[in-house]
Amino acid sequence: METTLQTSLMAISPVDGRYAKQSAPLAYYFSEYALMHFRVRIEIEYFIALSSTGIFEIPKELNLAEIRKIWQDFSVHDAARIKEIEKITNHDVKAVEYFLREKLENTSLKNHLEFIHLGLTSQDVNNTAIPLAILECRKNVMLPILHNLCQILREKSAQWKEIPMLAKTHGQPASPTSLGKEFMVFVERLEKQIHQLNEIQIEGKFGGATGNFNAHYAAYPDINWHEFGNLFLHNLKLTRQSFTTQIEHYDQLSALFDCLKRINTILVDLCRDVWMYVSMNYFTQKTIAGEVGSSAMPHKVNPIDFENAEGNLGFANAILEFLSGKLPVSRLQRDLTDSTVLRNIGVPFAHALISWNSIIRGLGKLEINRPVIDADLNQNWAVLAEAIQTILRRENYPHPYEALKNLTR
Repeated sequence: METTLQTSLMAISPVDGRYAKQSAPLAYYFSEYALMHFRVRIEIEYFIALSSTGIFEIPKELNLAEIRKIWQDFSVHDAARIKEIEKITNHDVKAVEYFLREKLENTSLKNHLEFIHLGLTSQDVNNTAIPLAILECRKNVMLPILHNLCQILREKSAQWKEIPMLAKTHGQPASPTSLGKEFMVFVERLEKQIHQLNEIQIEGKFGGATGNFNAHYAAYPDINWHEFGNLFLHNLKLTRQSFTTQIEHYDQLSALFDCLKRINTILVDLCRDVWMYVSMNYFTQKTIAGEVGSSAMPHKVNPIDFENAEGNLGFANAILEFLSGKLPVSRLQRDLTDSTVLRNIGVPFAHALISWNSIIRGLGKLEINRPVIDADLNQNWAVLAEAIQTILRRENYPHPYEALKNLTR
């Protein structure tokens, strides 16, 4: 029996190896187990929703809570059983259907098993399950960490509000600013993007083989299946795309990926600024007993958290860029390229999550080196020229800009 350490040491991707502990919260949403879990959930909820149309009845002795336990109590053992079935079917969604038949065949629903997956194509399940996973991951994992990061930055900004600091434009001394204000810049930028991230509607596709509910209407022409589909997804807190091919068009997921990219880009900017402040000795970093900064230079305390974050942010954005550009494109009513790509959505989410936690950790280590900040400001008296020449303009002094330019240069 392999230990967890052995398994992580053999992982190809660092998000499942070196960083497995940090990316663990995402396993519930983006692992193979998670995909099966959400598929089972969709199939069960669809089965229950069908019963509400009157085409069959769920016996009273088997209440809805008991049926929902199939997905609510879904285990790794259940996922392994689906994989066993898939070895025979060579089709992952069909394996889920057969798994549910097994679960229900010895219940009072045994005469209604054909209503499992009735009229659906695989993408009705996938393009509802995956958006639902993303929706719940955004709510339960991504947004809480981003809000926490913003709050920490806001607290740092308030703490450092009264610390004057020499600004640098083009790498040169510029009009003074305050350290707190410079961090507030990132708070404002991030909060706008986080608000957008939260507002992006997550959509799903649910409409049969080519999006028209053909089989549904053929079997039950008196039911308004479009209205049924809209309500079904609404109850899952998703928005149903009205006009689709066999798959969803992924435009809203593309918008979400692009928004995540902007958040990550802002944080790259933050990481580089903090890295520069550390290199300028404006910040020192709390040391941790036993921690080594360099294998050769004992004195080193490197800004590794911000460097780690910057690297992971870049990696996440490269994959998000690919996802946002690839997924909305498909040949005619459907090709299969989206299927394998969708399985990788958790990868950029994981690298983003790793980086956000690294930034939070890094911010907690920063300590102000006030003497260095003050000395740098005091040694650059020439930056007062902007204010002085503006006052001289007010007093109608002749050619004040030119006079100050000659003086300060």
